Amino acid sequence: MSHPARLGLALVAAALAAGCAAPGGAQAPSAQTVAVDSCGKRLTFAGTPQRAVALDQNSTETMLALGLQDRMVGTANLKTKVAPEYAAAYAKVPVLSPKVLTSEPLRAANPDVVVSSFREHFTPDRAGTRDELESLGVPTFVSAVNCPDGTTPPFERLFRDYENLGKIFGATDRADRLAAEQRAAVKEVEATKREPVEVVWIYSVFKGVPYVAGRDGMPSQMSKIAGAVNVFDDLGQEWPEASWEEIARRDPDVIVIGDLSERGNPGDKASEKLAMMREHPVVSQLTALRENKVIELPGIEMDPSVRTVNALRSFGAGLDKIAGRG
Repeated sequence: MSHPARLGLALVAAALAAGCAAPGGAQAPSAQTVAVDSCGKRLTFAGTPQRAVALDQNSTETMLALGLQDRMVGTANLKTKVAPEYAAAYAKVPVLSPKVLTSEPLRAANPDVVVSSFREHFTPDRAGTRDELESLGVPTFVSAVNCPDGTTPPFERLFRDYENLGKIFGATDRADRLAAEQRAAVKEVEATKREPVEVVWIYSVFKGVPYVAGRDGMPSQMSKIAGAVNVFDDLGQEWPEASWEEIARRDPDVIVIGDLSERGNPGDKASEKLAMMREHPVVSQLTALRENKVIELPGIEMDPSVRTVNALRSFGAGLDKIAGRG
């Protein structure tokens, strides 16, 4: 991070220490000290943050779902249209960058906390490292889903995010309600007894190469919740690179295709992925493809966010339809 960026963030830290980081010069509301754990760091807040920056769409929509748009001074890295229920709130938040946010515009926004769904945003050539920002008095909150602990399922880590953000921003009632509603939705999908099937989740295709759901992503748990098996559960990544031939070799019963059409890259549309598969000499012979046992889902809902429960519901409904129950 450049010297001016360090200076700007240092000024933020000084403002926080003085308790005057509220927008428009207003005094930040008093609050008891709140401490939460976030992806290997202990974050401590002497007051309620008033100038949050979210580094990606997933964390932005989580903040909006908690009604925190008035506490946000920036967002970035929009992958697709904001969900309709958050559109009005999103319009109130300054867009610091349409793509990945770097340290200069982040520094200019004078944040008192930075929120992200992914650790990858905190690098020297992006927002700056978490240690660097912490040394300047700016805490960094990273989604627990991006930091597996080996025991807690991804959905529960997502709900922990809601609860911890609720504590940080003094929105515990709303956070608890959101977590409770989504836990109920998970249990509803889980309660339906289905014949076990094997499924492949195809997220994106880059230069003809498919990227599929591995063991560490949300789709793996969604499969288990709905009574299915992710055929790439042996790969310990979220979205590992695969090959069409390997997908064919594993011969899934059901194919889930992510639609990222609004991102605009070649192969992002679900229809484009489906066309590639139907034209492939080996994949086109899959029973799942020939019998149209295909479920299309918004790609962004396959990643951890407040929308992921929508993908879970749609996935369960798609399995029921294929089984003749929908």
